[in-house]
Amino acid sequence: MEERKTSDENGNLKDYMLKEVDLIQNVIKRMASNSFMTKGWTVTLVVATLLLKDDNSKILIAYVPLISFWYLDSYFLWQERMYRKLYNWVIENRLKTNEYLLDMNAYRFLSEVDSIVQIMFSKTLFLFYGSIFLLLTVLIIYLLINKSINEEVLKIFIFFN
Repeated sequence: MEERKTSDENGNLKDYMLKEVDLIQNVIKRMASNSFMTKGWTVTLVVATLLLKDDNSKILIAYVPLISFWYLDSYFLWQERMYRKLYNWVIENRLKTNEYLLDMNAYRFLSEVDSIVQIMFSKTLFLFYGSIFLLLTVLIIYLLINKSINEEVLKIFIFFN
């Protein structure tokens, strides 16, 4: 009788594990999709701000969506990494225990992943967002050399760099 109960419990834990894994995979997919969309919106908004033709002093506005979406993308990647840790924990431990059963709180793995700022400067994100940042900076320097940008923008640019 006890042997049958143990196999029933293992069967239930296996069902729970499959459901948990499915839920976690959906969250990870959503985070990856958000990250992809963020990159698209970054390029769109940076280009849109560069097309503001009132005067070249508005070029600094392009840094706002760039830095904002860079941070947001890093946040999504940070969340994704925690959920990957949760996924690995469920795969390794669910059949052994019912601890944290259907607990989707991935913050318990906070200490096991890099901080958001560290993720901002990871190879992939820094290559994407850093190259846009560099191109914007080069454009501002070009406009400064050609005196196409007014003195106030120069003061703001020097303050931030």
